[in-house]
Amino acid sequence: PVAIRLRGADIPSLREAARQVASIMQTTPGLRDVDNPLAIDRVDLDIGFDPASASLLGVTPGDIRRSVRIALAGERASSFRDPEGDTYPVVVRLPMAKEQPISALQSIYVSTQAGGSVPLTEVATPRLKSVPSQINRYQLERTVTVKAYNDRGSLASKLNKDVIAKLERTKLPAGITWQVGGAAEVAARNTAGLGGVILFALFGIFAVLVAEFGRFREVAVVAGVIPLGLFGGIVALIVTGNSVSFLAIIGFVALIGIEIKNSILLVDFTTRLREEGMGLIEAIERAGEIRFLPVLLTSVTAIGGLLPLALSGAPLYAPLAWVIIGGLIATFVVFLLQTALGL
Repeated sequence: PVAIRLRGADIPSLREAARQVASIMQTTPGLRDVDNPLAIDRVDLDIGFDPASASLLGVTPGDIRRSVRIALAGERASSFRDPEGDTYPVVVRLPMAKEQPISALQSIYVSTQAGGSVPLTEVATPRLKSVPSQINRYQLERTVTVKAYNDRGSLASKLNKDVIAKLERTKLPAGITWQVGGAAEVAARNTAGLGGVILFALFGIFAVLVAEFGRFREVAVVAGVIPLGLFGGIVALIVTGNSVSFLAIIGFVALIGIEIKNSILLVDFTTRLREEGMGLIEAIERAGEIRFLPVLLTSVTAIGGLLPLALSGAPLYAPLAWVIIGGLIATFVVFLLQTALGL
């Protein structure tokens, strides 16, 4: 839900920047389970190869690495087949019970180019050191991503804004750049080309309406329910604590189609009554009385079908369901008032 990607070439600077970002997330109400991959280093064994001593004794770096690898990890030398025909690998290494102690390095000998052997401690000074637990790269740059999850009832989009606002006021180490990842990055990528699709859908809807009614006045009346539905969808998102996500936007598009369908039922029937010689107010009242039940049933059916999805609390699909439910309730309430008042 909330992720900040830090990029830089210097590991100590990345570690310090990650610590600052993790501190910001830990002090932001609504965030939990902050994960900083560089918070804890792991202990690594540095062989401490001495090139001067190795060259004097005729030892190459490759021989040292191979000797240590064979002694600690082992190397397959042969195979053993038992009387039943099962084959087992024969691995050569130092005796090992559960884990190898550091003192085992004193028992390792390294081959020389002259055919002899020298103790490992003559050409190397093994020591333990702290190293990053992991080093990741993003677009060929060293990267660390500090992540956190939102508490139940807290919007990830709002928490992202709070973290970004604090991060913009924080001075990070030199050479460190940051960018937003996680849900915000995915939402921005998914909605990048959505504007053109929505405009195309709305243009298609208005084109169908113009072809159906042939006059702009009826088209304007049919499309007049769109703002009411959008308002109801936004109110539903606010009341339920959901954000305007990618699927919520898809819900708004679907809502527009459902609203216009109900509006067409009324306007088309009203137009037919007026063509038969009925007055405007009388035609509107008559259309409202006759079309009230079909509009009610379609709205209730849609709301009932979407309620399980909305009440499930799924962060992906619940916003879509609440948008459609809120929009349908808002437009139906307005339609009910219009019918009751004869408007």
